[in-house]
Amino acid sequence: MKLFKKVMAFARKSFSISDAKGYREAGGRDPESGHVVNHKTAMQMATVWACVRLISETISTLPLMVYQRNGEARQVARAHPLYTILHDSPNADMTAVEFWEAIIAQLCLWGNAYCLKTYAGLKLISLDPLRPDLMRVRRERDGSVTYVYSDPLGLKEYTDAEVWHVKGFGTNGLCGLSPIAYARRSFGAAMAADRASAKMFANGMRPTAVLSMKGFMNKEQRGLMKEKLMDSLFGSAETGGRMMLLEGETNYVPLSINPMDAQMLETRTFNIEEMCRWFGVPPSMIGHGTAVSNWGTGREQIMLGFLTFALRPYLTRIEQGIKKGLLSAPERLSYFAEFSLEGLLRADAAARSAFYASGGQNGWLTRNEIRAFENLPPMPGGDELTVQSNLIPLTLLGKITNSAQAAKSAILTWLGIDTSKDDDET
Repeated sequence: MKLFKKVMAFARKSFSISDAKGYREAGGRDPESGHVVNHKTAMQMATVWACVRLISETISTLPLMVYQRNGEARQVARAHPLYTILHDSPNADMTAVEFWEAIIAQLCLWGNAYCLKTYAGLKLISLDPLRPDLMRVRRERDGSVTYVYSDPLGLKEYTDAEVWHVKGFGTNGLCGLSPIAYARRSFGAAMAADRASAKMFANGMRPTAVLSMKGFMNKEQRGLMKEKLMDSLFGSAETGGRMMLLEGETNYVPLSINPMDAQMLETRTFNIEEMCRWFGVPPSMIGHGTAVSNWGTGREQIMLGFLTFALRPYLTRIEQGIKKGLLSAPERLSYFAEFSLEGLLRADAAARSAFYASGGQNGWLTRNEIRAFENLPPMPGGDELTVQSNLIPLTLLGKITNSAQAAKSAILTWLGIDTSKDDDET
């Protein structure tokens, strides 16, 4: 009896069917559509796959840099141990792109991402992702947070200092809300529509029907009728179906409405837009809509909206999560991490050239900083800020102007022209 109680206590701590909240979030059945909606079934829908992949791949390919403040300026802190972890390889098995893809995908599906921190003394050496569906966050009476992880090798409990927790949109600050759990009804309806459409095409677009006849058949006649129906009445999508000639007064009565009446295409279109709404992704960015909406003149505004309203919240959560969970209190005063959004311009040569031209001509980027963006070596004299007026260094602006004026006066004097006159008279 004592052993049984211990086993039940262990089961209650881990993720099981007794954990109602965990079970619902991991994959309960939607009562309206009758479909099981979890991260696996949701990712089998093209819209969910496209939205999650678009967000995760876009963010994971942005350079994540660790900076150190130096007064009002900042510089890349390549010597800091966290730079190598975040920018190059967080652990022995994953590159930085693979790691951030997994983190963002977890945020999109579960609303939370967890990583186990490994230290060598006081130095952080790796971050290993943990499965969100096996994690349960518990607030203790003393206010501390405990992470209960149902590892396949056994139940494990971690402290807040051992787990890096990135939270998605939430209401209590302890955990993020799972989009899959809250979108279960919408996703279940989309699954039901896809299933109905697949069955309709598999049945050769023929409606369900009944055969109505006068009188009643005995058991032997009923069995013979079913056998004949199975053999000859129903065909396949490839054959188009065959209809037998029945004896007696038998009527064929269709039951289902046709696809036009059911508005199957309109329903599936609405489901695509509904699922995009849950992820904040414009439908045109996953290939939904007309060619004009996908590649028309409004593409730049769509990209700007996607960056501002879809990507920016993820980027800010990660940047602040790094500062809070991966840097010590003294380091937070001078170190911080930030995504470089200029990485989004790498595929657009025209926008990249305009960005560089604006920075170089208006004095907020040096030539060597621009060359660094293009992975080019620095050039002598390229560390000076320049302005659009002849692109001269700011520090030499007054000197060059005075020298030019003196040279002009000397030339006019040599030519015998009175330099004391006004420029208009000259």
